[in-house]
Amino acid sequence: MIDPQTLLRPRRQITGISAILLPFTDQGDIDWDGLRNHIQRTAEAGITPAVNMDTGYANLITEEQRQAVLRVTREVLGGESFVAGAYVADQPGSPWNEATYSDRIDAIQQVGGIPIIFQSFGLTQQSRVGIVRSYETIAQWTDQFIAFELGQMFAPFGAIYDLQVYAALMGLPQCIGAKHSSLSRQLEWQRLALRDERRPDFKVFTGNDLAIDMVMYGSDYLLGLSTFAPDLFARRDALWLAGDPAFYELNDLLQYLGFFAFRTPVPAYKHSAAQFLKLRGWIASDTPHPAGERRPDSDVAVLADIAGRLTVLTGGQV
Repeated sequence: MIDPQTLLRPRRQITGISAILLPFTDQGDIDWDGLRNHIQRTAEAGITPAVNMDTGYANLITEEQRQAVLRVTREVLGGESFVAGAYVADQPGSPWNEATYSDRIDAIQQVGGIPIIFQSFGLTQQSRVGIVRSYETIAQWTDQFIAFELGQMFAPFGAIYDLQVYAALMGLPQCIGAKHSSLSRQLEWQRLALRDERRPDFKVFTGNDLAIDMVMYGSDYLLGLSTFAPDLFARRDALWLAGDPAFYELNDLLQYLGFFAFRTPVPAYKHSAAQFLKLRGWIASDTPHPAGERRPDSDVAVLADIAGRLTVLTGGQV
């Protein structure tokens, strides 16, 4: 059993990566101007944008659209760093699709992005040895990549690796970190303890939108929730670095937003994000992807209340 108090890391510089929402128009087309502005806004807040993630409907958009998102991101950011999902669609029982993973990773690197490796049935249904060998192969294709553990409550092809596989990932110099999306504090604390013991520079990127305070224990983050308010996440992170107790109130209110937005059905959080960003005047429409799950219109009043509370708390305009 890990004692989380031993993991607390006050006044730490937090590394934030935000999964960018892919916005749509009322007609169901991609809102390219809205995407450009949101990427720019996130980068200006000091948070690294991550595109073609679940928040970017990676599993619903076409390969042509994924490539277009990569090009737009490069145009907006120039030479600045960003992360992009390497997503490979397959079916239960499919073999490890080495060729397609190579193509996806190559496309990301060609535009200057860091690939984050989405799981697939072909990857996670292998033996422990096979999984490690697949990541060793990926390491030969890139100078740096981010691994990704995804609980099956999010996707049927996901898997949370045992610590032996996780340690093998940390043993690959090209693997600079791993996003952990189990929604379990205990499992994430175990990874943090292993990281501190074996490879202190390795990043444990929390994907737990229901426990965003994991940054207190040494996690960094790659979250969908931060796309609602990258400016306020950056402010929260700065408060932690400064040792300012105002961190806790802002974190609590952002977590309240997370609990509301990430309720069942969880995939509808992307519609919640669109509703919130429209309320903020950051995108023109709160329409989700045509095949995406939706929230009721009544949610807008609750989101507006949360935005108002954030405005009062921060003394700004949300």
